[in-house]
This record gives sequence, structure tokens and C-alpha cells, in this order.
Amino acid sequence: MVEFALVAPLVLLLCLAIVQIALAVHVRATLTSAAAEGARAAALAGADPVAGVRRTESLLADTLSGDVVRDVGARADRVGTLAVMVVRIEAVLPLVGLLGPDTLTVEGRAVQEGWT
Repeated sequence: MVEFALVAPLVLLLCLAIVQIALAVHVRATLTSAAAEGARAAALAGADPVAGVRRTESLLADTLSGDVVRDVGARADRVGTLAVMVVRIEAVLPLVGLLGPDTLTVEGRAVQEGWT
């Protein structure tokens, strides 16, 4: 009984840390996927950055809580000689406790169609 009382809090803390890391990785992967998909939507011929923001917000509304995402923005950019669309998402990580970062910023990029 004494050993259990000493070890149980440590095991519980370890299990909670694993769940917390898994949640943070899931949120990051979801944000990255939505940003990339939004950039692809904005990069289509005849589309504009607003189309990418709408697509990104639509995907995030279906997968994450509304209070996680702070801001979604899109802009045209150049990488070398390529015209690209960039979708940037700023979000809050749903962390328990004071450890780790509390905000996360991800970007998705796609080459624009019909541009040279």
C-alpha cells in the first residue's frame, strides 16, 4: 500500500503528460493540414486570398473548438521566382498547467496557378 501511494501520483502525472502531448500534436497537425488546404484553395486560378481564409475557417470549424483559433490570414508572396499563396493560422494550444508554449502559429503554402 505504501509503495502504491508513492508511485501512483507519478504514474498519473506521466499519463496526463502523455495525453497533453498527444493533444498538442493533434492540434498542430490539424492546423497545418487546414492551412495547407486553404493555401491550395487560394492558389487556384481566379481565386483570391479570401477564398483560402474561408476554406481554412470551414475546415477548422468542423474539427476544432471555436476558441482555439485566434486568427486566420492569407496573402500572396514570392519564393524565388514562384508566386505562392500563404495561409497563416494563429491558435491557442489547449494545455493544462503552465508548462509549454500557449500559442502556435502555422503556415501553409501553395504555388499559384496561372502565374509566371
